[in-house]
Amino acid sequence: MKIDTLLFDLDGTLIDTNPLIIESFLFTIKKHTGQTYTKEAVLPFIGPPLIESMKKIDPNQAEEMMATYIEHNMSNHEGFVHPYPTVVDTIKKLHEKGYKLAIVTTKITENARLGLEITGLAPYFDVVIGLTEVENAKPDPEPIFKALEALGETVDNALMIGDNYHDIEAGQNAGTKTAGVAWAIKGRETLEALKPDYMLEELADLLNILEVD
Repeated sequence: MKIDTLLFDLDGTLIDTNPLIIESFLFTIKKHTGQTYTKEAVLPFIGPPLIESMKKIDPNQAEEMMATYIEHNMSNHEGFVHPYPTVVDTIKKLHEKGYKLAIVTTKITENARLGLEITGLAPYFDVVIGLTEVENAKPDPEPIFKALEALGETVDNALMIGDNYHDIEAGQNAGTKTAGVAWAIKGRETLEALKPDYMLEELADLLNILEVD
């Protein structure tokens, strides 16, 4: 079946929020625990649902830490968040060619929409499936099924693109094709070990894979 439906993770895939995410974790951890973490120490917390990461840091303060993180993260989006190279032009072209596009993220939906607005990607994504819309986050397939339902499509025609293990595993669990991105902050080797169907050096590689003129 020809791929005509593209499901994208957001942070670390389409938009570079990694510096903001790291800074928000460092700020939150310092405020609530008094500890000073390194950038490398917080990398494992990037990707999973926020509450899960906070519980690993301090289960007794997880809710309060999540609230602090969200406040810091949203108030600093403007200065930190940028699209990765070739992203805006690629997404615009795919939209113009009639591909069905959706965001499937572990991020709180309001924050995801803010990131899309700031980077100029919002007009191309009518469907945004974040934590607000699901009971089970990636790598559970529920978010993918929700996105496909909203688009009126099936797994047979879909490709899930992401920068983290839970993106690839969610696609595999749902039965879609999968693509990893070589610019993943945890390294392309992490994704290659999961054997995605494709590995993108830049988002524009999708145009070649899909044979878009």
